[in-house]
Amino acid sequence: MQARNVMVTPVVTVKPSATVQEVAAQFLERNISGAPVVDDNGKLVGIVSEGDLLHRVEAGTERRRSWWLRAFADADTLAAEYVKSHSRKVADVMSRTVITAAPETPLHEIATVLEKNAIKRVPILENGQIVGIVSRANLLQAVASARQVLEATPSDKAIRDRILSSLRAEPWAHTALLNVTVSDGVVDLWGLAESKAERKAIKVAAETTPGVRTVNDNMVVFSGGGWA
Repeated sequence: MQARNVMVTPVVTVKPSATVQEVAAQFLERNISGAPVVDDNGKLVGIVSEGDLLHRVEAGTERRRSWWLRAFADADTLAAEYVKSHSRKVADVMSRTVITAAPETPLHEIATVLEKNAIKRVPILENGQIVGIVSRANLLQAVASARQVLEATPSDKAIRDRILSSLRAEPWAHTALLNVTVSDGVVDLWGLAESKAERKAIKVAAETTPGVRTVNDNMVVFSGGGWA
């Protein structure tokens, strides 16, 4: 699946000139936690999220450093924090560095970007314009709505071949020590696994193979320390 398959569109955006209060009200009204910031030409110039509104003077939640931490903080840092907590304009509180993706970006890449950068959403750009947004919630929706698509019930041989083929592509799987038998969609796993983690992963690979009805795990774990 790609970003275009799960992205939300049209996208709720805000202007740099909008006030913090207006944005906070919009977040609550639309039940969202962030929005891209665009200029009058629709160009992306930043992104504002609930995290940017967390430390605000209106709520009495602005950062309050102890005297000794203030002594070690440089003046520019303290001044920037003051602007973030006191300014009424979105332009002053938004994040100007925005990570984006294209509509054809695979979802696994989107997930990696979200995790690696500790962010909750990625605007989707096409020809420089925002065409959608993908959030962590959208990825969860993709998981929740996933369906196995089968052209027809595969044969036992096809199921066995698929299991072994997928395992041979995994660097952690020692297929030379493994045997798989399939009867009427019921899979039996035989042989040795070099760890409990490998044994579990092999079983999961079998369980998630299309056409499999159930899996019987007859494997034994053998590590350098002996049998388990």
